[in-house]
Amino acid sequence: MPRLILASQSPARTKLLAEAGIRHTVLVSDVDEDAVQARYGVTDPHDTALLLARAKAEAVAALPEAEGALVLGCDSVFEFDGEAHGKPYTAAVARERMLRMSGNTGVLHTGHWLVDCRDTDPDDGGGEQGSGATLGTVASAAVSFLEMEPAEIDAYIATGEPLHCAGSFTIDGLGGAFIRKVDGDPHTVVGLSVSTLRDLLASANVRITDLWPA
Repeated sequence: MPRLILASQSPARTKLLAEAGIRHTVLVSDVDEDAVQARYGVTDPHDTALLLARAKAEAVAALPEAEGALVLGCDSVFEFDGEAHGKPYTAAVARERMLRMSGNTGVLHTGHWLVDCRDTDPDDGGGEQGSGATLGTVASAAVSFLEMEPAEIDAYIATGEPLHCAGSFTIDGLGGAFIRKVDGDPHTVVGLSVSTLRDLLASANVRITDLWPA
């Protein structure tokens, strides 16, 4: 049976996969995101999401533990007013962003990169035939926010939830209360589009149903 490794420490991503019935394990990369962006000079939010997803996937794919597995890397970047918004980390940055986002719309880009680490020429002793695939794509969704009162923003920030989320919000947690609508795959806003994963797996000659529990 195919083995999928998620190269992400995001609890939301692994929860999403688990709820979709997709068997996987988690192996976190030690990629320095700032260093990767500085090296390639990428500033476009769409391209940044894909670049970081690829860096994470390829870092984990190079580990011995990834031998014989399919490795998926993901990264999300929120685009607002032409700017790329990653994780705010501080309350001040989160508050400034959310005040601007109130009543407005931005685009959440989630990059996906899949590396097939299975042997492309397995011996007669068995083993899955790998495709040698290393490919990715970006899924994007427009997120429209309700008007948010400053007191609501402060209360939300005080929970700590938005400080470690791209764009300073979640859709599957407390932040969902401030989202008016999503145009696109809602899973993209969580940080991993299951339908996009299905397409990437198909390119590696794997059906997503092969990862469902037996």
